[in-house]
Amino acid sequence: MDDTMTSPALRVLVVEDEVLIALELECLLDELGHDVVGVAGSSAEAIALGISTAPDVAFVDIHLVDGPTGVEVARALSADPHTTVVFMTANAKRIPDDFAGAMGVIAKPYSERVVAGALRYVADLRAGRAATIEGLDGFRLATRDCVEPRYLSEG
Repeated sequence: MDDTMTSPALRVLVVEDEVLIALELECLLDELGHDVVGVAGSSAEAIALGISTAPDVAFVDIHLVDGPTGVEVARALSADPHTTVVFMTANAKRIPDDFAGAMGVIAKPYSERVVAGALRYVADLRAGRAATIEGLDGFRLATRDCVEPRYLSEG
C-alpha cells in the first residue's frame, strides 16, 4: 500500500455499464488501496451484488444497460445503512431532489483527485472524524435537508 491512502481500505461496488470506464475506475480504486467487490452493468446485477457483497461504498451511474435505472439502484443499496452510495454520472439532472438516498455525486468526467477525495470523505465520516470536501470541485453533496443523518458530521 502506498502513501496516497491515509484511511483504511473501503470495499467498493462499481455500478457502470460502460466497460472501459468501469475498468478504469476499478484500476484507480485498486491504486488507491481500496477493494473492488464487484462491477455491475445492470440494475438487477447491481442490487444482487450489493446484497451479496455488502460494500462500504457504491459508485452508481444513472444510465445503465437497462436504461436510466441508477436511481432505483441507489435507493435499494442505500437502504442498507452500511452502504454509502455516491452517484458518478454525467447526467446529474436525472438525480431526484432527495438524491435517492445517495450521499452525493461525482461529475463525469471525473479526476483521480476527486475520486480519492470523495473516498477520503466517506472514510472520515465512517470513522467519526471531521470530513470536508473543500477543494473537490467535481464532488457535490446532497443538500443537508435530504441527506441521511448518518452522513452528517458534527465537526
